[in-house]
Amino acid sequence: MLSLQNTLDKQTRPGELVKPLKGDDLLCTACGHLCKLRPGQRGVCKVRFNNDGTLLVPFQYAAGIQNDPIEKKPFFHALPGSRALSFGMLGCDFRCAYCQNWFASQSMKDDASTKRSIPVSAGEICEQAIAENSKVVVSTYNEPLITSEWAKEVFQEAKRKKLWTAYVSNGHGTPEVLEYIHPWLDLMKIDLKSFSAKEYRRLGGSLEAVLETIQSVHEMGIWLELVTLLIPDYNDSDREMAEIAEFIAGVSKDIPWHVTAFHPDYKMTDRERTPPETLLRAYRHGKRAGLNFVYAGNLPGKVKNKESTYCPHCDDLLIERIGFQVVSNCLMEGRCSKCNSSIPGRWIKSC
Repeated sequence: MLSLQNTLDKQTRPGELVKPLKGDDLLCTACGHLCKLRPGQRGVCKVRFNNDGTLLVPFQYAAGIQNDPIEKKPFFHALPGSRALSFGMLGCDFRCAYCQNWFASQSMKDDASTKRSIPVSAGEICEQAIAENSKVVVSTYNEPLITSEWAKEVFQEAKRKKLWTAYVSNGHGTPEVLEYIHPWLDLMKIDLKSFSAKEYRRLGGSLEAVLETIQSVHEMGIWLELVTLLIPDYNDSDREMAEIAEFIAGVSKDIPWHVTAFHPDYKMTDRERTPPETLLRAYRHGKRAGLNFVYAGNLPGKVKNKESTYCPHCDDLLIERIGFQVVSNCLMEGRCSKCNSSIPGRWIKSC
């Protein structure tokens, strides 16, 4: 762990998401923790730290790069059927016991993690995206908010190369980090993990900060999709599902809500996988709250076509999916081919 820390400490640059305090103390504004750092002190994320009065932040490396269907992120209302080049760094400001990317996110907190970093430039990431026919570059795997200076560098290059950009985030943001990344960010997926302030504290964060981030991202015009991983005997009660659905509807009934199935992972192996009926219950709560687009995920073929997009006005099938695969796309430049209603999203012309 010490060797990894030493390596990562060299792959840094002075941060921009910071405010000076008394003396050499600093306030980091990259995430909702708003860590006050004395010289030599690290933030909750362990990768942003005060070096003699200068905040040093992760820069010019990746812990993983992979070309995926954009539906895997998941984005269902953005560039359907296209590829997304995903890149990630190391570290997170949360400590989720069920994290499926814990080798990257918990690398500075868990000795069982074996992830390493590979030096890479923003240009190299974007050139790889173009070579692999990706239309979007996505900061994911670890928490992108805490590595926003690096994401900005990558996204600025992406814009020069006519690529789209995205975050896959826990949404534990601040007004400062959203204003910072907003000019360069097209799409954002946020995990709304629970509707319990107590459970969010156990994860290491604040429900209030996440809810405020969701509202702010929507108001900024960044395309937003939300995901709730439904975990048996954790956040799968009818009451909590209904509260989440009603909150989302209060922000906008056009925000897609993905309800996805849990499988035992990392430190949460004491319960079974989420059954299809739980996802279908959540779907019904979403529709009851008035949400126009609710999707059931991680159980392809077992959720009664709840992976597909239907027109909320005439109920015509617009985009048929099985898992991450688009089977058919009948959208006509973002409009229903039957009733001509505009469908919210970031679309490309269907073939």
